[in-house]
Amino acid sequence: MDFSTLRVDHAAHHHELVRVTHEVATAFRNTQRLMREPKGTPSILSKGYALFNWMPRWASRPIHAIGVVLIGPFLTAYRTGYLRSAFKMAAVSRSGEPLPWYSYPCVDFLRFRDFSEKSVLEFGGGQSTLWWAKEARLVVTLEGDEAWYSDLVLRVPDNVRVHHVSMASPDTNVAAVQKILAEVSREKYDVIVIDGLYRRELVPIALERLSEDGIIICDNAEGYGFFEAFRSSGLARVDFFGNSAGGVLPHATSIYFRLESCFAFDAKYPIPVWAEEV
Repeated sequence: MDFSTLRVDHAAHHHELVRVTHEVATAFRNTQRLMREPKGTPSILSKGYALFNWMPRWASRPIHAIGVVLIGPFLTAYRTGYLRSAFKMAAVSRSGEPLPWYSYPCVDFLRFRDFSEKSVLEFGGGQSTLWWAKEARLVVTLEGDEAWYSDLVLRVPDNVRVHHVSMASPDTNVAAVQKILAEVSREKYDVIVIDGLYRRELVPIALERLSEDGIIICDNAEGYGFFEAFRSSGLARVDFFGNSAGGVLPHATSIYFRLESCFAFDAKYPIPVWAEEV
């Protein structure tokens, strides 16, 4: 019997045991520290994952992977309202409140901005109108679908003005929009949304009516000729790609703004901590 080989094997096993013991002890201390942290720092899920830290990597990694695959999509669908929207067949939050049909990244961006003293002009109304009604001081909505207009006008609060415009042709639509806006006692708007009617044809009106530090929100911005229509506008653009309520494929909701002045991109707004919502 080769005792030198036995001594080497024994030493190797002892070294591995020491390493694993040290790893488990460190993970256990980290878990205790994490569980003692004040409420609002890590999420409940983060604390839950920390409980697996005491396990060897060969065991914890597949458990973590399975948890991510099974829990992650469900939590995202729940948090955004995607799950509830699918059954309600309308864009709503997880609590059932109206949401815009914009991509979720754009919705998340907007809901952390202060619109309480802002005016909104919408080309195309819907769930977004009801959402803006709670967020902004004034909302002026122009809708081309007569049936949807008739339903929407009964559901909006006093700070919202809904107008029906003809969709007979692009020229007729633009003329109707210009006529209504001329009758409204407001020259500029802080937020202009192009999410309906003849979208590309309304870009010049949106540029004309935009306040100095305002934003133009274009939904489904990868189409409708938005890129070409804004190319010479001098405005900057941020694209928010992602899914929206009721949608299977991702799309872009883009925000156009002036680089030198834009209230929505002011650094005074804190960066949200999503984990606190889980």
